[in-house]
Amino acid sequence: MKLKYQDFLQRTSFSKQELLAYSWGDLIEDPPIEGCGLLPSPPMLMFDRITEISHKGKRGRIVAEQDIALDDWFFQCHFRQDPVQPGCLGVDAVWQLIGFYAIIRGGKGAGRALGAGGIEFFGQIRPHNKIVRYEIDIKRFSNMAAQDAAIAIGSAKVFVDDQEIYTINDAKAGIFKNIQYRDYPHESEQSLGGQLT
Repeated sequence: MKLKYQDFLQRTSFSKQELLAYSWGDLIEDPPIEGCGLLPSPPMLMFDRITEISHKGKRGRIVAEQDIALDDWFFQCHFRQDPVQPGCLGVDAVWQLIGFYAIIRGGKGAGRALGAGGIEFFGQIRPHNKIVRYEIDIKRFSNMAAQDAAIAIGSAKVFVDDQEIYTINDAKAGIFKNIQYRDYPHESEQSLGGQLT
């Protein structure tokens, strides 16, 4: 079932089916002309459901869960004879969620990770674990219409089977208008990287 854009902005949770539809650009039936970002599609989509989205003023919260499977793609290559989910994928999940939070708050355009203040790993995710939970407290959200951008900054705790294993402080993601490369693989104005303007 597709959602109207205004209904999408009011949602406080999303199922796996809805997240997959969103990653394919097929969840919102009347998206804004500027676009409303995308999530990566599997296998790079790093969570299976969003269980909570809330906000009050410039602050908020987003919580998501990832189901772990014995044969997840990253266990096949990282590492042979010592399978562990790469920590960088957990950090990417946090950036994905912060970007999605900025979109749900009305940011229009394409999302990009912008950095993090500090990251600590003190645990790991193995093939026989069950659920990873990402809890992110949004410290600040800014919709900067004059700059055609929206920025969200948050700090995250990552849990596996209810044990805290990572912290990511001051992670930043932004939503920017006029940067999306829609005509891939053709060369065009957006086909080269460089600084975001």
